Amino acid sequence: MSEQRVEIERRGHVAVVTLSRPEKRNALDPATFDALDEAARTLSADPELRAVVLAGAGKSFCAGIDLASFAAGEATIRKLLAKREGEAANLAQRVGWGWRECPVPVIAALHGEVFGGGLQVALGADIRIAGPDARLSVMEVRWGLIPDMSGSQTLRGLLRRDAALELCWTGRIVAAEEASALGLVTRLAEDPLAEALALAEHIAAQSPDAVRGVKRLFARAWECDAAEGLALEAELQVNILGQPNQMEAVRAGMSGDTPRFGPARKLP
Repeated sequence: MSEQRVEIERRGHVAVVTLSRPEKRNALDPATFDALDEAARTLSADPELRAVVLAGAGKSFCAGIDLASFAAGEATIRKLLAKREGEAANLAQRVGWGWRECPVPVIAALHGEVFGGGLQVALGADIRIAGPDARLSVMEVRWGLIPDMSGSQTLRGLLRRDAALELCWTGRIVAAEEASALGLVTRLAEDPLAEALALAEHIAAQSPDAVRGVKRLFARAWECDAAEGLALEAELQVNILGQPNQMEAVRAGMSGDTPRFGPARKLP
């Protein structure tokens, strides 16, 4: 990936995406934005992929924006705010939102500092597992900014509005246990990376059509009205039912064998 800011390791059907700038606590510079965007885009197009784990090398997941790297001027800011034709999110937003648009489950393993832009990257994951040393902050207000890397959308489904506003207005640092109670993280683990990998491998052993179908269903049906949600549920199920991966799940379940699934089916 760009300037080795992000490393991707394939473990069978699981991809481990690691922020690899530990000497800077994985702070986000322009090259890291490009690398994360490229990683999400490349992995999303892989029909053999079944789960993604996001992690950070060194002592922190990500300490936020590398402010010094953006001192170069207006051209860099314009690049971050630029959108590709037909896309809703700009580059800054895609490093978080790109993981929501990835068709497979994305699990973030959080440790150390998870601040500002680093938290917004993590919020793009479907599941966040935090270690006891994790500290989280919606820190943009400290720099006179608002959350602008898709945080307004990703926080919406996790926290009550008043809790989200309090964190955004204060920029205060939240310890792992409080983050779990608030809903910022899914659960805690002594070794969040090992836990995330184990969960990813468990999910990767399920039918890829069903796994992708669940993500697609909840991405749209969670916020829509009942009629639209029920229609989508039925549409997705019709496209999965009786197909090779679904039949293989039934065969393996009835025989006790390990299932042998093929590539994921393209869903509506």
